Amino acid sequence: MGESSDSVSIDIDMVPFGGKEFLVKTSRGSLSVFVCGDQEKPALITYPDVALNYMSCFQGLFVCPDAASLLLHNFCIYHIDAPGHELGANVISSDVPLLSVDDLADQVAEVLDFFGLKRVLCLGVTAGAYILTLFAMKYKERVLGLILVSPVCKAPTWAEWLYNKVLMNLLYFYGMCGVLKECLLQRYFSKELRSSVHGTESEIIQACLKLLDERQSLNVMRFLEAINKRHDLTDDLKKLRCKTLIFVGESSPFRTESVHMSAKIGRKNCTLVEVKACGSLVTEEHPLAMLVPIEFFLMGFGFHRQPHFATSSSNGSNPSSPSSHSCIAPELLSPEGLGIKLKPIKTRADI
Repeated sequence: MGESSDSVSIDIDMVPFGGKEFLVKTSRGSLSVFVCGDQEKPALITYPDVALNYMSCFQGLFVCPDAASLLLHNFCIYHIDAPGHELGANVISSDVPLLSVDDLADQVAEVLDFFGLKRVLCLGVTAGAYILTLFAMKYKERVLGLILVSPVCKAPTWAEWLYNKVLMNLLYFYGMCGVLKECLLQRYFSKELRSSVHGTESEIIQACLKLLDERQSLNVMRFLEAINKRHDLTDDLKKLRCKTLIFVGESSPFRTESVHMSAKIGRKNCTLVEVKACGSLVTEEHPLAMLVPIEFFLMGFGFHRQPHFATSSSNGSNPSSPSSHSCIAPELLSPEGLGIKLKPIKTRADI
């Protein structure tokens, strides 16, 4: 999408819940924001991982009927895409200065100003989780709570820095090539999902590959370069005022860092939910495992599931029940486990 002097509103019919896409012009360039729901409701903002947009990163979670009764019933969703990651995006000109992670966090604040939002709940995945954590540190009074999926908080190690440099070279010289897409799939998904029993790609993998083909490789390179220059947030994590819920897949390459982040925030303000047999992208690989923890987390803020809502899980069971597909650990179902008195827990998710 090109630059515009004012915000542009575009209807998109392919999104399950409907909504509108706004092109919001900030002091650091334009951002695509897809708004879903009643704007009179409290706001939940999302930010995806590298090379993903809101559809490829959060659709698995938001298409669940049980998520609709919980999230869309209580919130208006503002899906913020990283610069140049929206559907149909044009290549960002090389004349446009590269943005830092601080610039990206400040852009989020400008998006809130545009929509007149005072306090928001935040949901981010890996790189997006870093941006929203940094936003919460810089604008403490504007964040109600954080839901982070496989987050990072440290500066990149030398190994990660060099690996990302290789990816950036691939993006620059070869675009979204097969090798690069395989590297990104390893970042997002568990080996179990990537290595299907029958040797065929799962629908999740196929959908992700299709959406990756639509990305502008140079725009992805710019976002990856910003994340590769991120600074360490560890020392400031204890200063976070908001409650935080962290999900991480057992097979995620960022598992160690997510556990570290949870420990640094402290049990008083943070809960860690580890999902077995899952990679980084829990929102797509095992979204059902997120529902009960999020429900208890939101109860701490006074938000509740839509009353008299009949759940419609594929196996006919209630996802709030231990017998559901996501197989939540029993201690999770206690109000003491989430929302009121937070503590580290694990979930067990069936494949």
